[in-house]
Amino acid sequence: MASTRNIHDRRLADAWATLQAHSDAGLPLDPDASRLAFADPEFLLRRETRGIRFQLELLKPDLEQQAMGIENTIVVFGSARFRSEEEAAALVVAAEAGGDEAQILRARALARNAHYYEKARAFGNLVASYSTGKDPADMLFICTGGGPGIMQAANRGAYEGDGISVGLSIALPMEESANPYVTPALSFKFHYFALRKMHFMMRAKALVAFPGGFGTLDELFEVITLVQTRKARQVPIVLFGSDYWKRLVNFDVLIEEGVIAPADLDLFQYADDAQGAWDIIKAFYRL
Repeated sequence: MASTRNIHDRRLADAWATLQAHSDAGLPLDPDASRLAFADPEFLLRRETRGIRFQLELLKPDLEQQAMGIENTIVVFGSARFRSEEEAAALVVAAEAGGDEAQILRARALARNAHYYEKARAFGNLVASYSTGKDPADMLFICTGGGPGIMQAANRGAYEGDGISVGLSIALPMEESANPYVTPALSFKFHYFALRKMHFMMRAKALVAFPGGFGTLDELFEVITLVQTRKARQVPIVLFGSDYWKRLVNFDVLIEEGVIAPADLDLFQYADDAQGAWDIIKAFYRL
């Protein structure tokens, strides 16, 4: 009688069981020529296999999102440092009690910007509420970098609107795990910034950039450049918080110095509240 057992499945299980046993015992993972190549972290982490790691970081989130029906996303960027109004207020109280002037100034800055957290949360809720009951092809899903701050707020709003959302987190010393509002099956971690940013754009139907630091600026200007150079299709790009963005970047200087065309300023728009940002996206797609 022929066996129905898949010997390859057994072999795969054995390969991973061996690695797990090594890890549980705290043993170093020494090179081993007999180990299956795809189950050999020492081999996969070599410089020569970097291209394979690129492919894996591209493929895994793509396949998993396909399986979950995620085809159209609205990407939300913004500071990982901002906190909810409640948490920011508590930080001010704690800092003032401690008496450290630097901590007090930082806590007050967080409190001053906490309204952006609440607005990102409201925006996430709007997107999730819009998608309720829609056919899968017409649904829009919040996608963030998966971390704290504005990212958490947008994922939280989607969660509170009974929606699912995507988190594309990056392995950083200060951000070890995704925020708790990312849908677990859609919580991905990247090593390479380049692959992560590619995934942001692969399904993006719009970008909403809240105030943020170097990371936010990097992501925003990469998207603007891709659209400007027609390497990516045109999508709504919303700069949330007009006062912040206009103080931070004087785009008119770029026109005056001849480094961009006046029409390039039409690549993005400003919004100051959740409904305003959502209205820009709805108008673009005639939703």
